[in-house]
Formats: sequence, C-alpha cells, structure tokens
Amino acid sequence: MPADELPDLTDEERATYEWQMWVEGFGEAGQRRLKNASVLVSRVGGVGSAAAYYLAAAGIGRLVLAHGGDVRPSDLNRQLLMTHAALGTSRIASAEKRLRELNPRLDIVAVNDQVSDANASDLVAQCELVVACAPRFSERLAMNRAAVQQKKPLVNCAMYDLQGELTCVLPGRSACLACLTPEEPPTWKREFPVFGAVAGMIGAMGAMEAIKLISGIGEPLVGRLLMVDLRTMVTRTMIIARDPQCPVCGVKTER
Repeated sequence: MPADELPDLTDEERATYEWQMWVEGFGEAGQRRLKNASVLVSRVGGVGSAAAYYLAAAGIGRLVLAHGGDVRPSDLNRQLLMTHAALGTSRIASAEKRLRELNPRLDIVAVNDQVSDANASDLVAQCELVVACAPRFSERLAMNRAAVQQKKPLVNCAMYDLQGELTCVLPGRSACLACLTPEEPPTWKREFPVFGAVAGMIGAMGAMEAIKLISGIGEPLVGRLLMVDLRTMVTRTMIIARDPQCPVCGVKTER
C-alpha cells in the first residue's frame, strides 16, 4: 500500500512508539505499516505468547489468535499471556485480556480453537502474515498450505528443549514448511521439555521477523533456517531451497 494511503498515527501512538520510530529505516512510515497490518498467531502458548505480546507492544493493528482449551498449571512456566488467576478458564480469553491491558488500541480476533485443515484457510484469509507457533506439525502444515495458496508470508517459530529454529516463507520465492517436513513425524509427542526463556526468545525473534516483513526493514530469514542451541550458545544459519516436487509449493502446484 502506498505510504499516503496508510492510516495516520494519533498523538498517543506517536508518544507510545517514539523510541522504535528512531530505528534507522523504520520511522513513521514503518509504524503506520504496522498499524495497518493484520497478523495470525497460532497458538499463543509458550512461543506464541511472546510473539503476540511483542507484536502488540510494537503497535500491530490487528491480531488473529487461535488457541483452544483452558489454562492449566503446567502452562504457567512459559505461557506469558496466561495467569494463575485464570486457571481452569479459557486460554484465548486470558490471552486477549492480557494483550488488551498492554495495548487497548489493538483489534483482536480471538478464536477458541486450534488450527486445522477445516479452518486454516478462513483464518489465514483474515490476515496478511502468519506466525506459526503451534506445537503440532499438523497445525503448522495446515497454516503453511493456506499461506502458500493465498500467497501470504509465514514466519515459522519452533523450539524443543534448549534448541530453537526460525525461518520465513515467502510463497513463490522460498522453501515452504512442507519442503522441509512434508508430514508430521510419527515419533513426535505433544508434550516435550521446555523452559519459558527458550520459548520466549524464539517467539520474540519471530515477532521481529514479522515486523521486518511488514515494514520492509532489514533482511528477513527468507530461504534461510536459523538454528539456536542455548546449551552451548551456538547459532547456525542454513540455506534452504524449494523442493520442485513439493506437494504444496512445487512447480506443478503453481498457478
């Protein structure tokens, strides 16, 4: 969208985002792009809580959030949008409340369900960018298929134990998630070892990748996979290429 068609900032927004508008290459134009943007984050657990929180803090205009179930004690070591007082109540309601406390200007679409093949297309249609943070591969792959079909960028944020991974998918230009992992590994388990600090770090980095893609600053991780090992504090970046035979983004699937 041309800069002159982007929404203006209010005096309150100028005061709130003043310091980040000092970032080179971002400025007021970048802030107006964030205000105009709509992002899907699923889920808003350990990784997604941090991603959604920092997007809300940065002044994103609209968040579409998908996460089913109620808050459990085991959520509280990492899911920063959940609270002790919310135990036994809806996770998505807790997330919405916490985000509105941070940014009352934020438009939130709260979906009390997990992403699936049945709803992925409708959810992705409501946004311009996807941040995939779900623990299950099936949910991520559903978001990936919908994002590729609708030609919308996707930021994939993943972690396990003390390791994390991050990459960006630009449909038609880069590898998609199905190029890397075509289907859910049979040995994958829903519950896995996790520190909140690891999940939060990956989620915050994912939020920054989304901000870069929306505002046009920096070099997003397109065609690259960042791998972080917090046991050793070693990071690696791997170049990844599209699979021409990929059933989602391969040459035969392009229109």
